Amino acid sequence: RNYLLKKGKALLPTKENLAHFENKKAEIIKKNEIERNKAIEISNKLKTLKVTLKKEIMENGNLYGSVTIKEICNEILNTSNIEIKAEQIELTSNIKSKGEYKFTVNLHAEVQSEVLLEVISKE
Repeated sequence: RNYLLKKGKALLPTKENLAHFENKKAEIIKKNEIERNKAIEISNKLKTLKVTLKKEIMENGNLYGSVTIKEICNEILNTSNIEIKAEQIELTSNIKSKGEYKFTVNLHAEVQSEVLLEVISKE
């Protein structure tokens, strides 16, 4: 108790301190609600989006290399003007062949969106 009070890591439960705590709590809740609403709005846009990547493909249908998260982020930004960070994208496996894949975008702690990715030949 003495350590926490001396270092400023805790406050005594006075009326002023409790009121300050409640104000901070209300601000944090309001800020979280605004961020959540923005994430829901972006999620609704992403649900209708189909990302198409053109890659060089071998004769057997495999790619030269694999699709990276950075490529997916850039393509989403180019096609829909929505900026997604690489940390928000969650791939279930490496994409090394042409076809359609689904991946998850974590926009907020409570909001996720599933997006369809199609890998086609560059020709």
